[in-house]
Amino acid sequence: MYKSVTAAQAVKIIKSNNRVYVQAAAAAPQELVNAMSARHEELRNVEVCHLHTEGSAPYADPKYRDSFHVNSFFIGKNVRHTLKAGNGSYTPVFLSEVPQLFNRNILPIDVALIHVSPPDKHGYCSLGVSVEATLAAIKNATHVIAQINPQMPRVHGEGIIHVSELDTFVEVNTAIPEVFLPAPTAIENTIGDYVAELIDDRSTLQMGIGNIPNAVLSRLGNHKDLGLHTEMFSDGVIDLILKNVITGDFKGINQGRALSTFLVGTKRLYDYVDDNPFVEMRSCDYVNDVSNIKLNPKMIAINSAVEVDVSGQVCADSIGRKMYSGVGGQMDFIRGASLSKGGKAIIALPSITNKGVSRIVPFLKPGAGVVTTRAHVQYIITEYGVANLYGKTIKQRVKELVKIAHPNFRETIERDYFDAIK
Repeated sequence: MYKSVTAAQAVKIIKSNNRVYVQAAAAAPQELVNAMSARHEELRNVEVCHLHTEGSAPYADPKYRDSFHVNSFFIGKNVRHTLKAGNGSYTPVFLSEVPQLFNRNILPIDVALIHVSPPDKHGYCSLGVSVEATLAAIKNATHVIAQINPQMPRVHGEGIIHVSELDTFVEVNTAIPEVFLPAPTAIENTIGDYVAELIDDRSTLQMGIGNIPNAVLSRLGNHKDLGLHTEMFSDGVIDLILKNVITGDFKGINQGRALSTFLVGTKRLYDYVDDNPFVEMRSCDYVNDVSNIKLNPKMIAINSAVEVDVSGQVCADSIGRKMYSGVGGQMDFIRGASLSKGGKAIIALPSITNKGVSRIVPFLKPGAGVVTTRAHVQYIITEYGVANLYGKTIKQRVKELVKIAHPNFRETIERDYFDAIK
């Protein structure tokens, strides 16, 4: 009844002036993306929108600017150059609200490019390692093209669609992109120690991918009955689940399950989540909904930043005027953790950049984006300690943040701030 076609045949449905949504993260359907990009000579003004994607993004090459324009809801490394080159744009949006762009027809979708597991005996495929806004894109797209791949894990939860919902599909057999992280540095391990000290037994965790989250997770081996409610997780949680540290038994929502909306890691992670009922994947408008997050007692949100000013403003999406990443889910979880009974909202970052520039600053750089406002912020952590800013005045915050800045900059930061406000 259903017959596969080649990727080149599948993407012929894409027309000039269409808007195309590409499934995010490690689930980006590379064969379909490549086939679409190969049509650059015949297509004009196709908008390609997505969150961060792994793999290559040939449509983002500036030489194809007449054919494709990139609209990033979160800017990944493979498309970051498009903003300067002029063949890309950034749409600021909370991760929790991306599905609304499609559901409310603010951004009508013509074609959705997705990546799924083969259908089971009942005809159902899994969106695998990335659900995020893809369900909303499928629901609202005029045409859905799927890349069906036996190497895509079947992950439990909301990301299940019937093969009949696919207008066209292509069969491939390719590995899911892997992300390997180096061991945390001494500074990152010290930050991990400070964060871990704030985490009580029966807490529920949110964290991203990176060395600081991994450093934190490596220090939680003696904790008990932790939960996981996070927009994404990686390999670092596996050992804690296997050791029965992460059980989810005391969560306030989706109890007994590790809840996420996308996954990025190594093959070990992809094999672990395959047909594993403990892992539940749901749409980002559910996972990142503040009203859901706050239902977890002792919700711990661990996020990072580019820089933090001494009043507590957190820049996490740009380097000055230069857009670098995006709003993502930081505010969703900062707010959810703040409203949770016993919750803690944490921003963790090294005190200086790799080039020796202080990340605790008197004032944010001109044009810097405030992702977490000074009214939302709670804990700021560097390798020099913990600054609890909640309920503190501006003057008190300045003192707390100067204490955790790099010693080489403390005097200058404090002097520059107070000189400027005289």
